[in-house]
Amino acid sequence: MKLLAELRDAGKGRDLGELLSRIPYASFLGLQVEILGDEVVTVLPFAEHLVGNPNLPALHGGMIGAMLEMTSVLQLLYDASCERLPKTIDVSFDFLRFARCTTTYGRAIVTRRGRRVANVRSELWQENRGTPIALSHGHFLLSPLAERVGR
Repeated sequence: MKLLAELRDAGKGRDLGELLSRIPYASFLGLQVEILGDEVVTVLPFAEHLVGNPNLPALHGGMIGAMLEMTSVLQLLYDASCERLPKTIDVSFDFLRFARCTTTYGRAIVTRRGRRVANVRSELWQENRGTPIALSHGHFLLSPLAERVGR
C-alpha cells in the first residue's frame, strides 16, 4: 500500500487524522484521532447510522470491533515507522457491556513490539474511562521501513 509513502512524501507521515481521512471505512464511521502525549486516543462521535440494535438502542458490535482494531493500528503507526499499514494476524474482542448511543473513545497499548510482529491491547469507553465497554488483544504483522543502505 502506497498510502503511507504518499503521506511521508507530502510531509504528513505522522498525521493520523490525514491517514484516517483516506481510509473509506474510517471516514464512513466518522472516526477521529487525538494525540495526548505519547497516547493515541480515537474518538467516535455518535451518528444514527452506527446503531446496530434500535431496541436498546446500542451501537453495532462490528463497528465496535473495527474501532478497537483501528485504534491498535493507529497506535502502532504512531510508535513505529512502517512501510505499510500493519496487517492483522489475529485479534480477539471482549464485549463487556452494550455501547450506548453516545461518543465513544479508544486507546491502545503496545505490549510488545519486535521487528516483524507486535502485540497490542486496546480498550473503548464512553463516559467513564475506568469503565470500558470493550477490550481487544491482537497480533499485527509489521513492515518496518527498509534500511536505505546499499539500495
